[in-house]
Amino acid sequence: MSILTRHVRYALLAIVMILAGACSRDAAQDSTDEVAAGADTVLRNAYVYTVDKDRSVAEAVAIKDGRIVYVGDDEGLAPHVGDNTRVVDLGGRMLLPGFQDAHVHPVGAGIEAMSCNLNGLAGVDEYRKAILDYATANPDLPWILGGGWSMAEFGPGGAPNRNIIDELVPDRPVLLYSQDGHTAWANSAALAIAGIDKDTPDPVDGRIDRDPETGEAIGSLQEGAGDLVGKFVPAMTMEQRTAGLRYAVKLLNSYGITSLQDAIVRQEDLETYRAFADSGALSMRVVAALWWERSRALDQIPELIALRDKYTGGLINATTVKIMQDGVMENYTAAMLEPYLIPSGSSGIPMVEPELLKRVVTALDKAGFQVHFHAIGDAAIRQALDAVEEALLENGQLGHRHHIAHLELIDPADIPRFAELDVIANFQPLWAYADDYITELTIPFIGKERARWLYPIKSVLDTGAVVAFGSDWSVSTANPFPEMETAITRIDAESNDNTGIEPFIPEERIDLPAAIAGFTINAAFANKQEDDTGSIEVGKYADLVILDQNLFEIDAAEISETKALLTLFEGRPVYGDIDSFTAP
Repeated sequence: MSILTRHVRYALLAIVMILAGACSRDAAQDSTDEVAAGADTVLRNAYVYTVDKDRSVAEAVAIKDGRIVYVGDDEGLAPHVGDNTRVVDLGGRMLLPGFQDAHVHPVGAGIEAMSCNLNGLAGVDEYRKAILDYATANPDLPWILGGGWSMAEFGPGGAPNRNIIDELVPDRPVLLYSQDGHTAWANSAALAIAGIDKDTPDPVDGRIDRDPETGEAIGSLQEGAGDLVGKFVPAMTMEQRTAGLRYAVKLLNSYGITSLQDAIVRQEDLETYRAFADSGALSMRVVAALWWERSRALDQIPELIALRDKYTGGLINATTVKIMQDGVMENYTAAMLEPYLIPSGSSGIPMVEPELLKRVVTALDKAGFQVHFHAIGDAAIRQALDAVEEALLENGQLGHRHHIAHLELIDPADIPRFAELDVIANFQPLWAYADDYITELTIPFIGKERARWLYPIKSVLDTGAVVAFGSDWSVSTANPFPEMETAITRIDAESNDNTGIEPFIPEERIDLPAAIAGFTINAAFANKQEDDTGSIEVGKYADLVILDQNLFEIDAAEISETKALLTLFEGRPVYGDIDSFTAP
């Protein structure tokens, strides 16, 4: 090596050392400044159930710039407490990751709550009063719209008569959907607008209920038959949709929910979410499940891709497609492997022909979409699993986390296939008890032997499959606490008196950690958010909820009484008063 070369090397090394020293001083200064500033918020003296892989418990969390920077004991908080740090003493209260709802309808549920809302009413007389009161209070509305009525109030098949509404609102069209959204109840004016009479044929995806003697439509329209009237209903305005979403977000935040998957989304809903997000009002993460039009085929995929590309960004991910594969058992439209025990011998309605479904799911999987199935009956569930299996054979495992929602009746042979095919089981746990939908409208028409496999949550969980939870609100409450309680007890969590009530299929009860996981880390996995949310770990968003009681210290029957006291979204309070907690 020449002397000149050595001199050049030494000079360069000196420069590097000088620069390194400067960088070190800058880094030290930055570190000092960071310690001086500290975290934005620290939460101490808490029972922090982290839902990490070890299901560990901590005492304290520090938050900076919307993310978690510390999880541990109170003593370790000192480096994170600076001059401007808000210190919140939780007084030993339980801190959980923000809940996630893997199947919910926020915009529609919010609109329904502000329309002719029949949810929670006790019987036909209360429906009558609510309909009349709403019509009287809104004399200028061209249509009376709403829903929430129980099919059980109208006996097997859930078929209310138009005459009931005609007596109350004879001069304007009325269209009210059942609590589960699968049956429309129309008055004579609405039927006339749609041109429905005794000669109108049933659509391929639904049924017009008729008078057995005259053949005339009685006013109840099952599944796709509701669209015969629905297409004449004036479209909701952006103002109405935004009001519905505002109502929904406020309610969901009050339950501690910070992420969701909207299970039916069309372009107008995406426009609503985007405008709401752009205004800064959207305080949750949204996965939008784009609606698959079952009257069409593969030609709609480019349109879905265009919607995904246009609206995905920020808090919104339009990366899922929703396929409704059947109806519900109560009106005999859920697709079954064996016929219902009814005179017609019907086995329900597969909404998408099974071989076509395989091609559709394979194409959607290849195009990068997650598929979110609605499947209630054992045939529909098998068809969905078969379609995912076909996609895996054709495309390989692309990791899109397809999931099947509802899962009311699973054939035992199909239970292991969820884990085998990496299909997420998306249960609505509030339904897993013996209400009148089960005892009056389901078991008599499928038999006790098949009924053993209604909502087999633990059986699926025991196979190693991922089990996520959703509410399907407005079909049932969006409150995760009664939902978790029902999953654990298999008894009505919303009843005032369950004395002496036997659990419904008690062998399908799950424990509390599994119930919490269903609404946190497992739902986050279904929503493809587990790297950023779903557990309380350093680096994840500070989406958190503080409860008024520790779920591990109370009887399971008391879980439904739990209240969220404070909900944080990226460290920012979106429900409750953070100042109500005492600082040390």
